[in-house]
Amino acid sequence: MTELSTPTSEDSRRPARTSMFWLFGALALIAAAGWLWYQGRERAERARDAATETAHRLQSLESRAEGLRRDVSGHGQRLQQADATNRVLRDELLGIGQRAALLEDNVAKLADANRRGAQAMRLDEAELLLTLGQQRLILAADLDGARRAYALAAGVLDGIDSPGLLNLRQTLAQERAALDALQADPRHVAQARLDAFARALPSADALPAAAVAAQDAPWWERVLTQLVRIQPADRSIALSGNDRDAAHAALQLELTLARAAIERRDETAYRSALARAEYWLLRLWPDSPQRQALQSRLKILDKTPLALDLPTLGSSLTQLRSQRGG
Repeated sequence: MTELSTPTSEDSRRPARTSMFWLFGALALIAAAGWLWYQGRERAERARDAATETAHRLQSLESRAEGLRRDVSGHGQRLQQADATNRVLRDELLGIGQRAALLEDNVAKLADANRRGAQAMRLDEAELLLTLGQQRLILAADLDGARRAYALAAGVLDGIDSPGLLNLRQTLAQERAALDALQADPRHVAQARLDAFARALPSADALPAAAVAAQDAPWWERVLTQLVRIQPADRSIALSGNDRDAAHAALQLELTLARAAIERRDETAYRSALARAEYWLLRLWPDSPQRQALQSRLKILDKTPLALDLPTLGSSLTQLRSQRGG
């Protein structure tokens, strides 16, 4: 009879060991998977945090860049304002320098012995009198007033005891002699001659002989003149009333323009107005001794000068100013 084998303790423990091995392996796999999942989650969170931090840093950098741009723009504006302020200050410094130069000049003039006290006042008075005399002669054609002003200036200079004014006194004496030798202002002479010419003009109603004869003709001749018109050979003469009135008005206008040119001492405009006046004279009256006399007067008027023939006029004033300035 055979003996049956009985399981030993080793055989009974082997399946338990195998089960434990697989259990530990499964636990190890689970632990490894959990660790891997945890590491992946950690990396994702770190990446998300890094991205958020990067975005914050970019936003901060953009804010700082915008602030720097504003600061640069502000600095540019302040630099422009500073440049404008510097220009204003430079102009003010130049003005201060000019005022300082003027003050130095005034102080130097005040320190000059020739400009102190009564002598300076007398020189100022003489300069004013010479200026008044010259202007009265040039602008107002007041020869007597100019002579009186120059005489007063000579009296003022005679009251100054200074040997440096000897040449000025001699120049003033020569200028006064030239003024005394002047008989009348050419402007007054031309004005008087022009007024005499205007008074000698016939009236606008003084018609030519042909027109007078036509008005005094018999009635049948006046009727025929409505059909047949006979004119003189010289057709430049105005015969109708309107033409004569217009020509006479034009002549008076030219005489007025000539008077205005005399006041300005404008010889070119003066002679042009006289030439036009002669044209209207020929237009108004035919050739006659009276018209020839008027033409002769116009020629005399055309040759009348308007400017003052005084080469020494103003020489005393110029010498006084140059001497005081020197």
